[in-house]
Amino acid sequence: MRIEELKQKEVINTCNCKILGCADDIEFDICTGCIEAIIVPGPGKWCGLVCSDFEYVIPFKCIVQVGPDIILVKVDEKEVRNKIKV
Repeated sequence: MRIEELKQKEVINTCNCKILGCADDIEFDICTGCIEAIIVPGPGKWCGLVCSDFEYVIPFKCIVQVGPDIILVKVDEKEVRNKIKV
């Protein structure tokens, strides 16, 4: 799968069935080349559109399943929430 294909998938938390958003980026270990996490931007501050204060950094081990349209994850949203530094 290519990163571009990953960006088209909605990420859903199986703990509460909440849609977190669409995968936007990945983190990987430069030494091993292994994916460590997927990055999902948080909701926008103004009417859900304009930039967010945080993003979800979801560890690869928390991915339950990758389907044709969605990525299922099992996470505690408070633990994977990462404040964006401006």
